[in-house]
Amino acid sequence: MADKSAHKERTRARILDEAARALRVGGTEGVSVSALMKRAGLTHGGFYAHFSSRDDLVAHAVARMFQDSTAMLDHFVPQGAGVDGVAALIDYYLSERALASPEHNCPIPSLSGEVCRMSGAARAEFEAGVRRFRERLADALHSTVGDKRLQVATSLLSEMVGAMTLARMESDPAAARELLRRSRDQLKRRLGDA
Repeated sequence: MADKSAHKERTRARILDEAARALRVGGTEGVSVSALMKRAGLTHGGFYAHFSSRDDLVAHAVARMFQDSTAMLDHFVPQGAGVDGVAALIDYYLSERALASPEHNCPIPSLSGEVCRMSGAARAEFEAGVRRFRERLADALHSTVGDKRLQVATSLLSEMVGAMTLARMESDPAAARELLRRSRDQLKRRLGDA
């Protein structure tokens, strides 16, 4: 029985990983259950053994994406990392690597424009994920900006998301890279001034 349960959990995780990648790249409209199950190496009929509906899948995939974001924060901004950790996060978040691989990076730039059209459960997961991300930044900034840490974290997150969104919209790769470089420099300069 434990083997069957473990297999089901691994299969569910594989579906969620595929759905998270599809969402980051194609948005909510990019998630076709049949195409997703095929990419996961499963039959369409097996989908309902794991999720009650497409909306249920999207909500769980959004939660999965923010688990990845938490792992990214754990890496760059561990407890006590302070401003140096936030600066390292800025360098990664606004890197050419992150620009070139949205399927593996923060879901906020990819999906923020679609949140208002998500189901209630998916929207709640997305909003909770953004809050946790912002609060994690605020905690790291506590020793530097004190009581203004939440305001600074909100501004910082907004600017990182905006810069990545604009860079991904840019058709000229050199212009996109330059936009990210300038944004990194400005954010870290302001962070140092704080």
